[in-house]
Amino acid sequence: MAFANNTMIVRRVLISRLVKLWKENKMIESIDRIPLEMSPKHGIAKGRCCIHKERAVIKYKMLPILGFGIDQEEDELRPLSDYAREALAPRTQNPRILTVVDEACTSCVKVNYVVSNLCRGCVARPCAMNCPKGAIAFRENGQASIENSKCISCGICKEACPYHSIVYIPIPCEEVCPVKAISKDENGIEKIDESKCIYCGKCINACPFGSIFEVSEIFDVLTAIKNGTQVVAIPAPSVMSQYANPIADIFEAIKSIGFHAVEEVAHGAMVTTRNEGEELREKLEEGQQFMTTSCCPAYTELVNKHVPEMKPFVSTTKSPMYYTAEIVRQKYPDAKIVFIGPCVAKRKEMFNNKSVDYVWTFEELDSVFEGLEIEITPSSDGAMCCDAPKPGKGFARSGGVAAAVQGMYPDVSIKPVLVANIDKKNVALLRAFAKGKAPGNFIEVMACEDGCITGPSGKIDGSKSRRIFQKAMEEIKE
Repeated sequence: MAFANNTMIVRRVLISRLVKLWKENKMIESIDRIPLEMSPKHGIAKGRCCIHKERAVIKYKMLPILGFGIDQEEDELRPLSDYAREALAPRTQNPRILTVVDEACTSCVKVNYVVSNLCRGCVARPCAMNCPKGAIAFRENGQASIENSKCISCGICKEACPYHSIVYIPIPCEEVCPVKAISKDENGIEKIDESKCIYCGKCINACPFGSIFEVSEIFDVLTAIKNGTQVVAIPAPSVMSQYANPIADIFEAIKSIGFHAVEEVAHGAMVTTRNEGEELREKLEEGQQFMTTSCCPAYTELVNKHVPEMKPFVSTTKSPMYYTAEIVRQKYPDAKIVFIGPCVAKRKEMFNNKSVDYVWTFEELDSVFEGLEIEITPSSDGAMCCDAPKPGKGFARSGGVAAAVQGMYPDVSIKPVLVANIDKKNVALLRAFAKGKAPGNFIEVMACEDGCITGPSGKIDGSKSRRIFQKAMEEIKE
């Protein structure tokens, strides 16, 4: 998450309210009233045209929290209580990862170019003369305007205007997407192209209307726990960046939700380190110029969908989540395993190899804490569950994977290159590396700026998470 904003608060409020109703066994009977309570009859609309629009947005934002994609709605009159009833019953896992709440996605500009009041209504009219679609019209005062139905956002008018009166207006979610996976449909609603999406999650926090949601599995997990299923949580090392508490206390709080056990993904990170180091040694001995890491699922999605020329250089080693799940299944063969982290792409990794059964985000975890009224408090036990080596915990931060491999394999001449934050510039950089222009032999790639500690689905902003994680790592003894 880049920074705190009101849309994040709305998500958290909705999740925590639903979890509280679940705890009190009142969800089915009370959920239909939530939009009315949050946007009361004589209240003032906050950011929407009216309270009725706000109520509709609140309703549809609860669907992905309950585990439904917006496109799964077949009847607009179907009440939320019906969806809640289905969410609380055993059901087939929903393969959807992201969904756009169309009721909320209505306020961005329809096209990317707008004529400002700097337009002088000049006689030359180069904007209209050069427009390939005839999309420029003129008002009575001579000022130009752009007809949305004809404009193709080519930008020729902007370049032609001598007064620089035509301005480019970016669509926030489209602008941050590094692979052009999101665009407007014929109704002006953003749609995510699954064949292009790498699930980096940048669009979620970029949208100023909070219209892009992850399809949650919160209630699948809570229902399994309530039904007596053995459920094990495996939090990512980056959990240490979210709370200014000892990791043992964080794990005790997670366990109090009802999990049978909590195991560190940092243990699996050490398996990744060992396997990746051996693979790097073999590749270099075979004469391959470099190898990249493979533990970031957004990066592997990028390679598979957009940079296939990089495939020969990507490590075949599995992620820490995968190896931790293997360890847990040996200890608890009948358990359901829930990965908890800051990452949207982990949901895709889950569907790709089924190493775990469910995925929660840190934002969801903290909202569950709030809904269940769980506080992280000092505890005298639980320390042994958090004894993973420090290098494994360091996987959460950019440079951590490279440092762990270097530490485990001092005899291998490793020249690391860190690529953190998959944006358009770094996608181009990776393409250049694939052509043989890499400046090192071990390239660590992470989708998020500064690594997982600044993931899109964290509960706090990146500046805070960096400070908390740094302090936590300093307190860990080697």
